Amino acid sequence: MRYKFFASSQKSWEAMFAAILFAQKSIYLEMYIFQDDMIDFNFLKLLKEKAKNGLRVKVILDSFGSFNLSAKVISELKNAGVELIFLSYFLHRTHRKILIVDEKIAFIGGVNFHQSASLWNDLMVQVEGKLVLLITKSFNKAYALCGGADKLVFARNKKNFKKKIHDWLVEHFPVKNKFNLKKIYKKHLFKAQKNITLVTPYFMPKRWLIGALHQAHLRGVNVEILVPQNTDHYFIDRINYFYIYKLSKLGINFYIEPQMNHAKIMVIDSAGAIVGSNNLDYLSFELMSEIGIFFKDVNALRAISKIIGEWKKDAVFFNNKIYKMKWFDYILYPIISFFYKIL
Repeated sequence: MRYKFFASSQKSWEAMFAAILFAQKSIYLEMYIFQDDMIDFNFLKLLKEKAKNGLRVKVILDSFGSFNLSAKVISELKNAGVELIFLSYFLHRTHRKILIVDEKIAFIGGVNFHQSASLWNDLMVQVEGKLVLLITKSFNKAYALCGGADKLVFARNKKNFKKKIHDWLVEHFPVKNKFNLKKIYKKHLFKAQKNITLVTPYFMPKRWLIGALHQAHLRGVNVEILVPQNTDHYFIDRINYFYIYKLSKLGINFYIEPQMNHAKIMVIDSAGAIVGSNNLDYLSFELMSEIGIFFKDVNALRAISKIIGEWKKDAVFFNNKIYKMKWFDYILYPIISFFYKIL
């Protein structure tokens, strides 16, 4: 199994654009946000060109996340031969970011396609090898869920593994009553003995996650969470700081990054890690379709730890004793506290 990690939106876009450019047979893309505003990487134009050249181009977008994609652009994609379908279920969304090229190379992570993310840190992993088959099957599940019917897409599902893969795919489909993320997070958080490292842009944990992190701290585990100083939403920033302040008082260590970081990572005891699309919030665990890879490969874990280490160099330790609340917090915090008791 071969992996390559990209630690920013720009680097991820460059690798994904190149993979699509050299595609020979098929391109499968599932994305939460896809906007027609990319300056240096015109994915929309490239997908249209590939479809016109006879490649099977299948694109799944979330109807809410990609709401701003114009009817004109949608029409152009379809006229070019791209099969573009939207996931549209009440409350349920697809938050997954997947690209599969020729069913040989796959990308998974947190990177969307919109220009406002051009300066963000993020994490996308490129995969080659047997795991691509599982990722393709996962895409096919979403494709069928959205009404896709191309038999050539489903043909790959008939192939099975004879040997167990060392690293495995984490699928989370609340719309199909498959809540795998909570099970995996709880299992590994409660098993941690030395270190837990989490990276997330949006930190709005449910009570079970707060409990798991607190219990880990009480048994001597060093719990560190990296969160950006400012996200792309002021309202979410204030919610982030509510929970950061609250959990820091429980002994959880927070490191605030000066640059927006959209990556989603969990590392346990330097022995296992999840890299994927899910945030640490109610939406990802309860409503969103998500995907990730649980790594046990030593080289992959070393690469992930190195990336986190580089981000941590620029981060500042959160000290709750000197933290000063914003004026808006005095309005928002009582509301959050009310819903916290319910959730």
